[in-house]
Amino acid sequence: MPVDAGDKAPDFKLPTDGGGDISLSALKGKTTVLYFYPKDDTSGCTKEAMGFRDALAAFGKAGAAVVGVSKDSVAKHDRFKVKYELNFPLVSDEAGTLCEAYGVWVEKSMYGRKYMGIERSTFLIDGDGRIARVWRKVKIPGHVDEVLAAAKAL
Repeated sequence: MPVDAGDKAPDFKLPTDGGGDISLSALKGKTTVLYFYPKDDTSGCTKEAMGFRDALAAFGKAGAAVVGVSKDSVAKHDRFKVKYELNFPLVSDEAGTLCEAYGVWVEKSMYGRKYMGIERSTFLIDGDGRIARVWRKVKIPGHVDEVLAAAKAL
């Protein structure tokens, strides 16, 4: 069941690039942009990640942390992060528990073939751990600016 604005954001503790881990509870008190993307080093996912990378200082000024999530391994995240000089944590959700908790693991269709995958989605979580805004089926152009404006308004 997908979560929506006003809901308590599901907590998690998962591995990140660089051999660390991160939990939502550790970010309590800070606005958090939690964005889910299908796969490291693909064209759309790279554009989205670079958009968040380039706006990270502005998110910081708004008091917001940015965290990316996919089912890629920590090793893949490490390579992706270095290749594009990403400056925020990438969570490895290989088991898909976080994707399931946020309702982004969905049936997709491409060229008539149905398969399960991550629906590109972003959740803006306030400092109290409540979901303030949700973007599903994200289209990349203009998305980072829209999320930044919402973060500044919190």
